Amino acid sequence: MSTHEAVGSAFTRMLHALDLRDWQHVRDAFADHVDVDYSSLTGAPAANVAGDDLVGGWRSFVGAFDVTQHLGGPIVSAELQSGEMKVEMHVRGYHRIAGAAGGDTWMVAGHYQARLVHRRAGWRIIGLTLRVLYQEGNLDLPKIAQARAEPATPLKPTA
Repeated sequence: MSTHEAVGSAFTRMLHALDLRDWQHVRDAFADHVDVDYSSLTGAPAANVAGDDLVGGWRSFVGAFDVTQHLGGPIVSAELQSGEMKVEMHVRGYHRIAGAAGGDTWMVAGHYQARLVHRRAGWRIIGLTLRVLYQEGNLDLPKIAQARAEPATPLKPTA
């Protein structure tokens, strides 16, 4: 497998694990600290966060939906001068809560950019930016999910 295929696969496996609620594999996809920018979705400024906290927050929020599905591609990757790899792809994230007032589904269409570095245990995400292109469906579903969410708990990597 080429480096470009490996970094694309690492990012795609993380999205699959997210939808499968395989939180340990999601956590293992990230470095100890990650530059995260979801400002186009949440309005919160970009920040450097602990991987444990990032995945703990996702576990709480994403876990409050009945089901999610993140569809991405095609994957474009490039090597950066620092030895990092950059991965880009379009994504559609479907989030569902059956019977929710206003509709069952919220969909976010966007463009992901991720930076990865190679560690002993494989490629790890060190930067993640989502640029939202548009949203459809029940735009109140995130608030409903937050009301249903359990408190966020950090999750440690296995390697």
